[in-house]
Amino acid sequence: MTSPTITVASYNMRKAIGIDRRRRPDRVLAVLQEMDADIVALQEADKRFGTRASAVPHALIDSHGLYKPVEFGVSHSRLAHAIPFGEALETKLGLTTRNLGWHGNAILVKREIEIIGFEPLDLPTLEPRGAVVAELNVRGTELRVVGMHLDLSGLWRKRQVHTILEHIRRRHRPMPTIIMGDTNEWRDGGGVLTEFLPGFQLADTGPSFHARRPVAALDRIIVDRRLKIASCGVHRSAAAAKASDHLPVWAKVTGH
Repeated sequence: MTSPTITVASYNMRKAIGIDRRRRPDRVLAVLQEMDADIVALQEADKRFGTRASAVPHALIDSHGLYKPVEFGVSHSRLAHAIPFGEALETKLGLTTRNLGWHGNAILVKREIEIIGFEPLDLPTLEPRGAVVAELNVRGTELRVVGMHLDLSGLWRKRQVHTILEHIRRRHRPMPTIIMGDTNEWRDGGGVLTEFLPGFQLADTGPSFHARRPVAALDRIIVDRRLKIASCGVHRSAAAAKASDHLPVWAKVTGH
C-alpha cells in the first residue's frame, strides 16, 4: 500500500491584520482555502492583549467548513483574572475569550483527519512562548505535527529547539514528525536551523517575508527524514499579499 501525499502548510497570520492594517480574518481563511492543505500550523493566531481570544472567530472557521482546530484545552492568563469578578464581567459583556491555540500557535486540520493526541508545550524564554503538538491519522498514515514561533534572540531560539526535540524524543508513541513555524532565523540554512540536523531535513520553500517583497525565509517546514518531500514552495496570490506581512509556505510529503 502506497503512502498518501499529505500537504502541510505554515502561516504567520499576524493576528489577521493585513498589510493595510485592517483585521480581516475572512482573508486568512480565503488564503487557506486557496492552498487547500491537509494540515496548517498558524502563528499569531490569538490576540496578544485583552481577552486573548482567537483572531479568527471559531464560528467563522466552522462556517467556512474546510478545517477544524485542534483543541488544546488551555487558556492564557488575562487581566480579568486579577480583577475580582473580572471573568464574570467578561461573560456578562459577551466578550469573546476562547483562544485558538497556545501562545498564538494553532493547528488546523481538514475535518476528516483523526486527532489521536495533542499537547501544548511551554518553551524557555524571557517572554511567554510556547509550541503545540498534534498527533494525527491522515488517511491511514500517522503523523506528528509541531507548530512553533521561535524567539527573536538566537540564544533562546536554540534552547527552544532543544526543548522541542527533546519533547519529541520522549513521546511514548514514535511516529514521523513535521515541525513548522516562524523561526525568526534570517540566515538561510544556518543558525538555529542546524540544530534540527541530522534527523530532519529543511524544505526549500523560499523567502516568505515580507509579503510585499519577500527576502527572508523566516517561515520553515522541517521534515523528518523518514518522510520524503515531494514538492514545496511559498504560496503567492493577491489574497496572500494582503492578508498578512508573511506569505504562507507549504510542502507535500510522502512516506519513503
